[in-house]
Amino acid sequence: MPELGIGLIGTGFMGRAHALAFRNVSAVFELPFQLKLAALADADASRARQCAQAWGFAQAHSDWQQLIDDPAVDLIAITTPNHLHYPMAMAALAAGKPVYCEKPLAVSLEQAEQMQQAAQRAGVVTRVGYNYQHNPMIEWARELIHSGELGEIISFQGEFSEDFMADAQSPWSWRCEAQHAGGALADLGSHLLSMARYLLGDVEAVCADTHTVHRQRPASKGSLELRDIGVDDQVHALLRFASGARGTVSSSWLKHGYKNHLSFEISGTRGTLAFDQERLNELRLCRAGEAGFQRLLAGPHLPGYAAFSPAAGHQLGYNELKTLEVHELIMALAGQGERGTDFAGALAVERLASAIRLAAQESRWVVVEQA
Repeated sequence: MPELGIGLIGTGFMGRAHALAFRNVSAVFELPFQLKLAALADADASRARQCAQAWGFAQAHSDWQQLIDDPAVDLIAITTPNHLHYPMAMAALAAGKPVYCEKPLAVSLEQAEQMQQAAQRAGVVTRVGYNYQHNPMIEWARELIHSGELGEIISFQGEFSEDFMADAQSPWSWRCEAQHAGGALADLGSHLLSMARYLLGDVEAVCADTHTVHRQRPASKGSLELRDIGVDDQVHALLRFASGARGTVSSSWLKHGYKNHLSFEISGTRGTLAFDQERLNELRLCRAGEAGFQRLLAGPHLPGYAAFSPAAGHQLGYNELKTLEVHELIMALAGQGERGTDFAGALAVERLASAIRLAAQESRWVVVEQA
């Protein structure tokens, strides 16, 4: 069995999630590769060494370019702040190595386009971390939609809200700077936009409003120095899908009480389907003529679920979704699968997000650029 060397850049929340997924996937699935955790990189050399040892990586680097150049590394996983996705991915692609990058793909449409062009030239597998789409329940929802169970789809209502920035005294971070992040639309909304496209197809036009509620935040925790905020705290948009369906999406990182509220309701002429990521092991379905919603539960009848549990009601979690995403990535590297969002798909999400920003800026409907 050929060996696949994994190189991981970044040691924050997402870095740990990637490390767990790469460690767990071999225990859950039969793979076409023998995975080797070859190298880990972090700008803090001490943390790089500590995490490499704790997570089982053979080598630690404080310079991410050294990791990309490491001959033991075959796949580059990027889990850094958003503004670093572009230089790291471009360097990896220039080295001819596949790239697994966290979302959003980049902090500007121009960067995203260049990354997709570089991926095409390199001819390597790319994937972007829209892991919620790998939930077996989402695939079930997609099958219900495409099978005609809901009839003709007429509307999509989606929201992704959290409360980690709800406190006005929460300190400034890289997420608050336009050239480094992109605000609630990029951080949360990109997941929702990707989900809408995955379930219902292309969006042809948008109208939108963005809003920065807290225009300054403390420079650091407890500091009296205030720093300006250059990104949106919340966004609301109207969508017209190419299929003829209409939709709304909203994202906020200010909504008290919500921790991971990626939710949607999809209505058709024969029924309505609903999902909430905070209850990620169930769908709600109401067929025309029924008095209310039926709860559809996850179980081993769904592809992916059975790999983790042989019994219904035992539940999958966030890290299992990441492991499912990594499994699809590895199968794609072996030429045995095409699921997952590649750079081309992620670019389509960035085009949609860019149209939403322009629509909000100019207070008008904007046609979404298509590939």
